[in-house]
Amino acid sequence: MRTTGRIRRGPGLTVSALLTTSLAAALLTDPTAAGASSAAVTDYSITVDQDRAGPEIDDAMYGVFYEDINRAADGGLYAELVQNRSFEYDTADNASYTPLTSWTETATGGATGTARVVNDAARLNENNRAYLRLDLRGDGGGAGGGYGVTNSGYNTGIAVRAGKKYDFSVWARTDNPSGTPLTIGLHTASGATALATPLRATVRGDRWTKYTGTLTARATDATGRLAVTAGGGGTVRLDMVSLFPRDTYKGHPNGLRKDLAEKIAGLKPGFLRFPGGCLVNTGSHEAYEAPGWERKRSYQWKDTVGPVEERPTNANFWGYNQSYGLGYYEYFQFAEDIGARPLPVVPALVTGCGQNKATDDPELLKRHIQDTLDLIEFANGPVTSTWGKKRAQMGHPTPFGLDRLEVGNEENLPDAFFERFTEFREAIEAKHPEITVISNSGPDDSGVTFDRAWELNRAAKVKMVDEHYYNSPRWFLENNNRYDSYDRQGPKVFLGEYASQDNRFSNSLAEAAYMTGLERNADVVEMASYAPLLANEDYVQWRPDLIWFDNAAAWGSTSYETQKLFMNNVGDQVVPSRASATPSLPSGPITGAVGLSTWATSAAYDDVQVTSADGATLLSDDFSGGDGKWTKATGTGSWQVRDGAYVQSDTAAENTMVTAGDSGWQNYDLKLRATKRAGSEGFLIAFGVKDTGNYYWWNLGGWGNTRSAVEKATDGAKQTMAEDGTKIETGRSYDVRIEVRGRQVTLYLDGKKWGSFTDDQVAEPFRQVVTRDKATGELIVKVVNAQDAAARTRIDLGRGVKVRRTARLTTLQGDPDAVNTATDQPIKPSSSTFDGVGTTFDYTFPANSITFMRIATRK
Repeated sequence: MRTTGRIRRGPGLTVSALLTTSLAAALLTDPTAAGASSAAVTDYSITVDQDRAGPEIDDAMYGVFYEDINRAADGGLYAELVQNRSFEYDTADNASYTPLTSWTETATGGATGTARVVNDAARLNENNRAYLRLDLRGDGGGAGGGYGVTNSGYNTGIAVRAGKKYDFSVWARTDNPSGTPLTIGLHTASGATALATPLRATVRGDRWTKYTGTLTARATDATGRLAVTAGGGGTVRLDMVSLFPRDTYKGHPNGLRKDLAEKIAGLKPGFLRFPGGCLVNTGSHEAYEAPGWERKRSYQWKDTVGPVEERPTNANFWGYNQSYGLGYYEYFQFAEDIGARPLPVVPALVTGCGQNKATDDPELLKRHIQDTLDLIEFANGPVTSTWGKKRAQMGHPTPFGLDRLEVGNEENLPDAFFERFTEFREAIEAKHPEITVISNSGPDDSGVTFDRAWELNRAAKVKMVDEHYYNSPRWFLENNNRYDSYDRQGPKVFLGEYASQDNRFSNSLAEAAYMTGLERNADVVEMASYAPLLANEDYVQWRPDLIWFDNAAAWGSTSYETQKLFMNNVGDQVVPSRASATPSLPSGPITGAVGLSTWATSAAYDDVQVTSADGATLLSDDFSGGDGKWTKATGTGSWQVRDGAYVQSDTAAENTMVTAGDSGWQNYDLKLRATKRAGSEGFLIAFGVKDTGNYYWWNLGGWGNTRSAVEKATDGAKQTMAEDGTKIETGRSYDVRIEVRGRQVTLYLDGKKWGSFTDDQVAEPFRQVVTRDKATGELIVKVVNAQDAAARTRIDLGRGVKVRRTARLTTLQGDPDAVNTATDQPIKPSSSTFDGVGTTFDYTFPANSITFMRIATRK
């Protein structure tokens, strides 16, 4: 998951109509109904060549990528209902955290006391270092009084359903010789209504002991609170306060939230990539041990297995705590439960995701390589082996069948990464030649890092390379043929992370169109997974996401429905086919005003000039007369004229764009001087500005001042047009010139050509692919019509083929702006039949639709 780069974060972006295409007037004014016959002359054609064999499709073509982002684990897939159950929350995780985050002190019957979280020799164990100490001062004369704490869970509270059972447990010890009575209650947020009959237990002895019980909910409520109250005097210590639904997925203890797991299982994924993502390769690579007890560590699998009370805590890269209750054993078990291949990712000792640091410690590297070999043994080893025995002790004596493993994630230092990757690969292949070791190509779909990483991977004959990219819907429509030109003899591609930048149906249409290209190139693209998988709607660090949830409900996005349709109808082999293109008008020249912006940086701009191609002055501003020619487009930042320059001084503000000129400008030169004053990045110089969501900008010193690129924004979502490794120096003045000619753009920095591009790719809205399901003997004709007009299509299945007249159809169709929510899912599959199938027949695909047509055939 990429984090650096302004286009990757923040709230969802609005994407309206993807593409306006001119079709025949009759089609626009009187489109035939879906499935109706059309005239002899059709608007599209699909020709299937069943005499040729296309590439075989891997059983694991489509899978899921799980990362603990957006509270995907604690508060999400991991079924634990108590937040901060072991009192380990810390400012290292989040600046707002305290050890008592999500806990409040409570007292009844006049009882008093103090509650403190301490870290001393009385702790539960070395890994679980903090615990709650309650110093009790009796009930103050009130009968039945007690003092304790109440937990608020996640989102609106602890969600329970009437009649369901919830298993409670706590580790406790007391110095009161007569014991300390505990009362465990479950009530509404107001405390006015009990949601279950309380449990009662007596803590005895000053050694840690686990106490358990079961609460049965009386009512359904999403605002529950769990109260643990102690009576009497003395000191009682508590740790690992837990409440688990009895009804977990497949009934596993320490298990998974059932509705979320079932949503994932419904996709029928071929693989499960885990546990990340940025949390794999960021932070320290040291172990959790004295003297440092590092709280910001890369994800190290050995921390996450064994008894949950002995698993250490860690700061999650995405800004919260991760308990590791959901660990490697649970991931392997989940993969097995849903019929997916497990695909773990281990750190390569080169950090990514904006940290970009290589760790030079041969002994530490050697330890991590051995840890990876131990991981393979944990997954596949016999019960007589050290780690196979550990797996068996956890409840799974048979091996998990691991056959693929990835080293590293989005490293932006390709040479340093590949040096370390090679050591991992050699050690793994020497001992486990049956394991495919997967590399990666960095955090983007192109550029200097991407090219260098692929050069290294090809030269070393790596078996598979993981590509990641998040782009605009238009990019996905333009790049359907991306893998057509890849080397058929080179490394296979694992598209481990991709998504169009929003959760609207227009995004899903673009993704579906792109997926037809993935399937067509199944001999190159062996696996693919949308990302991220999960998002808790109240804890969002990233969007779009595939499955959304709160503490009581889960729902699939429009992209979930799209992925499910593809994943449940893959087929076994591609059948070669071709389709006609959409008739379209020329797009015309790049037009728009100009703009200046910054991102987490203070910068000064001066001597801005815009001249037309014939030399006429369109804009000239040295700011001697103020900033009256400029409009503050985004409303952020602090812009003022200072010392004859236009200065943005707020180093925290993001996207501070100001604009000037006319949206109809074309064929012009933009020249200016820019100086970085302070902050983490460089300059943003915009051209072709239509509005705040549609423009180009030259992003000099972006992504934490690690590289520079031209980005094109379409309805707020961005794609990269050109890039290199240029960094920007603080205090240095740069001369910038941008020439716009038609759809050709050339850029100069300090008088030297920096780069150029031509924005002339076609965003084709009509895409298709055909596959064969060998088990049923059916052709699966998959058609995406990502436009506002219906597509009358002549389909030719070839001569000498007998077909059943009735085809089975599954269709997703709707408003491009539609979004699935907790209360409304406008985009969902509809099933139907079509009775007009022949070797050649007509079918009209609805506007803004994805259609899978299953046709039974025989020679």
